[in-house]
Amino acid sequence: MKILTLLGLLSACFLANSINIENSAGQFFSSGHTNNWAVLVCTSRFWFNYRHVANTLSVYRSVKRLGIPDSHIVLMLADDMACNHRNPKPATVFSHKNMELNVYGDDVEVDYRGYEVTVENFLRVLTGRLPPSTPRSKRLLSDDRSNILIYLTGHGGNGFLKFQDSEEISNVELADAFEQMWQKRRYNELLFIIDTCQGASMYERFYSPNIMALASSQVGEDSLSHQPDLAIGVHLMDRYTFYMLEFLEDIHPASKTNMNDLFKVCPKSQCVSTPGHRTDLFLRDPGSVLITDFFGSVRKVELTMDAINLTDPIKQMEENPVNGEEQKEVYSYADQLPVSEIIHQAELLLFFFPGSCVLLLFFCCYFQVCPCSLIWTQNRKLCATSTNRCLCAVSMVTSLSVKCNCLPVSVWRGHHEIQQKG
Repeated sequence: MKILTLLGLLSACFLANSINIENSAGQFFSSGHTNNWAVLVCTSRFWFNYRHVANTLSVYRSVKRLGIPDSHIVLMLADDMACNHRNPKPATVFSHKNMELNVYGDDVEVDYRGYEVTVENFLRVLTGRLPPSTPRSKRLLSDDRSNILIYLTGHGGNGFLKFQDSEEISNVELADAFEQMWQKRRYNELLFIIDTCQGASMYERFYSPNIMALASSQVGEDSLSHQPDLAIGVHLMDRYTFYMLEFLEDIHPASKTNMNDLFKVCPKSQCVSTPGHRTDLFLRDPGSVLITDFFGSVRKVELTMDAINLTDPIKQMEENPVNGEEQKEVYSYADQLPVSEIIHQAELLLFFFPGSCVLLLFFCCYFQVCPCSLIWTQNRKLCATSTNRCLCAVSMVTSLSVKCNCLPVSVWRGHHEIQQKG
């Protein structure tokens, strides 16, 4: 009886473990994405907007730490605070007081800087409508299996975000750009975060599926700055981004923290403004969405106990041509610079002649006329005197030979030979 009870307990435990494993596997592959991208944009210029550059660089530092490489990050900075002449420590941008954390670092790759940060370029990056000459580092090469993080910071208002105090992007334009991305299958899921005044107005017009949006303030509220630094005379960061990055510092690539935790990072008591979020367009439950689904890049691995026979695909294709086609003859480009022929050419034999012989030889070769008779031929190849005692022949195509009874030598330039006549 005890044995039966023990077997029942073991079977129940085994069944429970199998269910947990299936649930974990289902959650593991539920997101359906295979790669992560990040588009990080600072839209403000001038020294007093130092905090907006620090905001963007801080997010850049966090996503790189969690595994997203520079090749999958499009970084747009409207101003270069690191090299600003007001910066007391050049090549640095700090996000904490007393200059504790330099977020500029030694390996920052800025893809769009200065006046390249425009509304047009931002929309072109999102929709992929870039000139063919645009390098890969300035392109968002995402697909329908990509999770994309889009972070914007700057000055804004109800329904718009300013770019460099000269132009602005509206919430309608942004919503239409996301719809183009969805129609062109450029994302699987998209996380939109904006830190600006009245930021919630920027996601009110979104209508494309699989978009989750967060904002630092509601309509009618300002997004406030944080941490003034007396050494440089400006604020270092904005409140919402500061507390969000404090939260991200505790995240590691294998963390199980979900998006519901991110919604609570900056309560009104700390942000002063009221952060907002929108999840009605997102198909999954935010509680099942891991932070690393957008801020990290973790390669998913499927374990198997089956033996796999690895074959050389190239060798196999050579042995078995595709569709039974015969192997075609392989062509290659001709050698444009035959170095071997240039290097291994025969040496020229050089002889020195008396001055009079050299002058006669030059006269005969250059003017193509026999110096004895000074008679020009019609075809400039043959001249002869009436007594036939002198003959000059000049070849104009492949070689030059001069034969003249007046000269003591014969020159064969084609064969690089000089024969002395007695």
